Order: sequence, then C-alpha cells, then structure tokens
Amino acid sequence: TCSQTMEQGLSYFPFVQKYYSSLETGEDLQTSAACPVPSHLPLRESAREALQQVHPDVCKRFFGCGVVIPEKLKGCSVLDLGSGSGRDCYILSKLVGEDGHVTGIDMTEELVQASRKYIQYHAEKFGYARPNTVFVEGYMEKLSEAGIQNNSVDVIVSNCVMCLCPDKRAVLSEAYKVLKEGGELYFSDMYASNVVPDSFKDDPVLWGEGMAGALYWQDLISVVKELGFSTPRLVAASRIQVYSPELQKKAGDIKYASGTYRIFKLPNYSTQTKALITYKGTVPECAECFELDSSYSFKTNVAVEVDAEIAAILKYTRFSSDFVVQMTDKPDSGLSSAEQVMHSADMSFTGFNISCEAGHCNNMEIMSSLSVPNIFHVHLC
Repeated sequence: TCSQTMEQGLSYFPFVQKYYSSLETGEDLQTSAACPVPSHLPLRESAREALQQVHPDVCKRFFGCGVVIPEKLKGCSVLDLGSGSGRDCYILSKLVGEDGHVTGIDMTEELVQASRKYIQYHAEKFGYARPNTVFVEGYMEKLSEAGIQNNSVDVIVSNCVMCLCPDKRAVLSEAYKVLKEGGELYFSDMYASNVVPDSFKDDPVLWGEGMAGALYWQDLISVVKELGFSTPRLVAASRIQVYSPELQKKAGDIKYASGTYRIFKLPNYSTQTKALITYKGTVPECAECFELDSSYSFKTNVAVEVDAEIAAILKYTRFSSDFVVQMTDKPDSGLSSAEQVMHSADMSFTGFNISCEAGHCNNMEIMSSLSVPNIFHVHLC
C-alpha cells in the first residue's frame, strides 16, 4: 500500500538495486513493462528526433514502461525520478533547450555513474556550450537530502519506478514539495487490479519486476488528492504481459497495466466556477488540437465549457498563455470529471465507460478492466 514507511522500504532497496545492476538490456525483464516507444502513446516528432540522438549504450539499458515526455518544456527545470540509464533525461535535455535544466535521480550507484559518462557527449551532440543535465544518487523519498530544493522544479517525470518503491506516499509528498506552484508530475507506472498481498514483498524477482510494489490504481487517486495535487488525469494505458510462466503462477488472479498520468500542483485560490476555455493553437506540435488527457481534447479556436479544476490547470500552469479562460457564474459541483469516472467505476475494476461532451473526445470509451485481455482501450478524437 501507500502507507509503508521509509524505514520499512529500506529493506527492499537492496533487492531492486541488485536486480537492476544485473540487467544488461530492457529485454532481460520478464514482463512487457519495458518498451522503448509504446504504441499507445507515440512520441511527438521533437522527442523522436531527440531520441535518435541519444547514445546507443544509454538506450540499451532503458527499463521504463512508457513515454514520459509532456508538452511545452522549453526553458523548464525538469526532474526525472528514477532516471536509470539516463535515456529520458537526455531526451529532455534536448527538449528543454540550453537554458533549461534536467536533473536525474536514482538510488543505483552503477546506473548513476553510467549515466554521467555521457553528459558531455550529449551536450556536444545538441550544440550546447555547457551541459544542462546532472545525475545524483539518492532516494525519491528523500529529495531534499539529494540536494533538490523545495519549489524549484517546473516538471517532474517518472518512468515505471514508483512500483519499485514501497513508500509511494513519501515519493508523491516529496514531489509535491519540490514542484513550483503550477508545476506538473507526469509519470508512467505499473498498476495492479487488486491490492498486492504482503507475501509478494518477500520475493526479490517480483520486486525487481515491479509486480510486488505495483499500486492498486484506486489508491493512486486517493493519495494524490490527500497530498494536495489535482485529480490524476489518465493520458494513456496498456496491458502488461507477464512472459514468465513462473511469475504468472505467482501473480495468480492479479493483472497488471501500465498507465501514464499527469497531476498538477495548483494554487489554493484556484477557480471555484466553471469556465469557457478556448485553445489558441500555440503549444508546440499541437497546432490543431491539444490533448490534455484521454478525456479532454481542445481544438484550436473552439470554446469548451470545463469544470473548475480543468480551468485551474489551464489557467495556473505553463499552459496559461496558450488558452483564453473566461470564468462563468456557473458553480462547480466540486466533483471533477476524473472523480466522476472514479465514482462510476466498478470498485472491483471490472470496467467503466465515459461519454464525452461536445468539444471533448467524442464517443471516447475507456475499458479499464484488468480481468479481461483488453484492459484499457483509450480512443482519442
């Protein structure tokens, strides 16, 4: 669960450190969690071009489970939680530009040292006068001890590593502290169809594969709201296949999926009424349509009525200059669209449908059942 303490978690870290130090490539993992460019969330052209410039040795040891590259990063300060080989950091290094900055943090000394070897290589590859990327060894649960200052980061990304950490509440709490107001946590991770039993947590392979530490998806929603974040916005998701028959047997009835979410640190004075939102078409590579998540897609110059939380996300974050926000006098119910999804979902995770309103993704359905082969189907307009 989210409530295990840091002290309890320390006993699991040697499992994970040893497991990942022993892996040569992502293909050595026994699930489909590691996928360089997953089909359910394709890379934008700028990110694809940056990926092509990343050193092959760095890409070889990529162990992530999704694409964690949000929009509009030029000039941003970005923190990568569990940076591993540094692949995503170097993609981000190109996207933030020479005036931006990227920090990667990982608890595995070998991976941190390996990542640092290519800092100068990528600075020269991108034509920078000086590197804009650093890697630090440390724990995601103790960012301040690793030198990450509070209210110093614009965007945090994380690629399939929270499932390797027992104390997820501490990770999310630390993320909230270091984010600037209006900042975003954009992350992919591994989720379970049910609460994972404690017996899984004594198995080093289940820990290394993320199966022992995978969070029950409903718990994510509750913990981030308690910490002060906005409601998690599901960007994309896909089924995780367990290749090993032995691991399949150990998992039993529990199924797994990878999901990419985005959550924001909004000001306390956020809007309380609904708003009319008009997208200007100015987010790079999103000239015709900006897709906030799997539910909300804003076409250029088309006004859309949204709830108070969506209005706050577009008004108080780095996307504020890309939208015209006209507040209305219509009171908001206090139940955001994402929370409506949560409450209408079957608590056994058997599935739910979402009907989209005009201006959103028409006829979009999310089938989020982890008890059937096609766990999530996300159809964007």
